[in-house]
Amino acid sequence: MDRDKRVTTHAALVSRAFGAKGIYISPPDKGIEKTIKGVNERFGGSFQVESIDKWHTLLNSWKGVIVHLTMYGIPLWEVKGQIKKEEEDLLVVIGATKVPIEVYLKANYNVAIYNQPHSEISALAIFLHDVFPEKAIKENYNGKLKIIPKEKGKMVVENQYL
Repeated sequence: MDRDKRVTTHAALVSRAFGAKGIYISPPDKGIEKTIKGVNERFGGSFQVESIDKWHTLLNSWKGVIVHLTMYGIPLWEVKGQIKKEEEDLLVVIGATKVPIEVYLKANYNVAIYNQPHSEISALAIFLHDVFPEKAIKENYNGKLKIIPKEKGKMVVENQYL
């Protein structure tokens, strides 16, 4: 099954913005790697994209905790405290339709943001924001460009601190 490259790019951007260290994508995609590298160059950060040939090899070799975000899982609020303790060795898995049963069985936690159909991107954003709210706030992106918050309009300036 082909992966939706736009959705994968959005998963990477959400992960980056909410303070994750990186993302694994399978099958490999140099285009997405290049896109995120460009975002890092312009807006800063050290977010990594690693393409892997076989996702199940990563799952089977992962030494830490695996969280699978799925609408069929247990509510996030029931396990949020336990998951937060596993921050350094945490692998969060999202998928689209027809996630293989191997993912459900290998995951330490099958977690639902909401037990109704919804976007895996929204689930990822809510999960990262809810479990690790301080991650995005503490990140020092230090890029070439800086977004200046405004009530109306847009302002992007060259970062004077480089």
